[in-house]
Amino acid sequence: MKKILLIEDNKDVRDNTADILELSNYEVATAENGRVGVVKATTFKPDIILCDIMMPLMDGYEVLDMLGKESATAGIPFIFLTAKSEKNDFRKGMTLGADDYLTKPFEEKDLLEAIESRLKKNNFLRKEFAKNIAGINDFFEEASQYMNLDTISRDYRTKSYKKKDFIFMEGDAAHTLFFVESGTVKTYKATESGKEFVTGIHRAGDFMGQLSLMNHRASYLESATVMEDAEIYHIPKSDFTPLLYGNKEVSHKFMDMISNNLVEMQEQLVTMAYSSVRQRVAKALLSLHKKGVIKDPPEEGTDVPREDFAGMIGTATETAIRTLSEFKEEGLITMGRARKILISDKERLQQIADAG
Repeated sequence: MKKILLIEDNKDVRDNTADILELSNYEVATAENGRVGVVKATTFKPDIILCDIMMPLMDGYEVLDMLGKESATAGIPFIFLTAKSEKNDFRKGMTLGADDYLTKPFEEKDLLEAIESRLKKNNFLRKEFAKNIAGINDFFEEASQYMNLDTISRDYRTKSYKKKDFIFMEGDAAHTLFFVESGTVKTYKATESGKEFVTGIHRAGDFMGQLSLMNHRASYLESATVMEDAEIYHIPKSDFTPLLYGNKEVSHKFMDMISNNLVEMQEQLVTMAYSSVRQRVAKALLSLHKKGVIKDPPEEGTDVPREDFAGMIGTATETAIRTLSEFKEEGLITMGRARKILISDKERLQQIADAG
């Protein structure tokens, strides 16, 4: 049963509204002024708040402002109940973060529809979507309903790629978002000297190409090539453009969903700027181990060419090889078949990575 907090100083309005809500199977708590309402919001933990604007002791704007400063109450949907309809009042409330307005006297139907709509939207914004193709379809369907658009649902199919196949090239027209179902893919940028700066190693559950699409780019900012046979979903930009640019809340949620490696890329750049080569190598090894690219012995992971590894840490291939050899001599790593790297001492690698 959903819980509603009703903050209203007029007893008749408060009692009548509470009756309507309780008869509609909501659990209702009431408050006769803003101060009481703020206290009850933290203890009752409502799913939605209905609040009058003009009240003694603390008006509705102050209630909304105070609740918005507390993490426990900031995300609760908030609907103003007001007898005033001047535009400046509406504008002030929306600036503070109100979700909706109902002008008194209101019809029972309008009240219940407003509550149902806000609860439905809040459920969507709070929902966690699986980072797989089923989660993408689930997101598209619910976001379409949230925005009152025709439901978007597609029967996406994977495309198979072999080792060393290109998925997209830097400079190609950016019309597609890619999702890795299986396999290993590297993304990289070509430098002026002709070398590769590896921007990411992607495994199952990762998206690619999102930077170009989110920044309104006409072309891809990097290239992607397969390191280990892969199955890749292609999601046309046209499928999600109405969602991405039609609603700020939906856009933020979608970008959060597909931005799997943005923080990692930022950390990689900081590491390259301020860390020693040993630190960079240790951090890269731990990152690849976390992704499952590099394994613990005796299990072997994916072959990481030394030039690709050097591209990840921004150093010459010879320097990367020399440091890996040092780590091998120190017992931090071993080499499996076909020179595949295996982690022997994760704890000591972490100590090197964390060294100031």
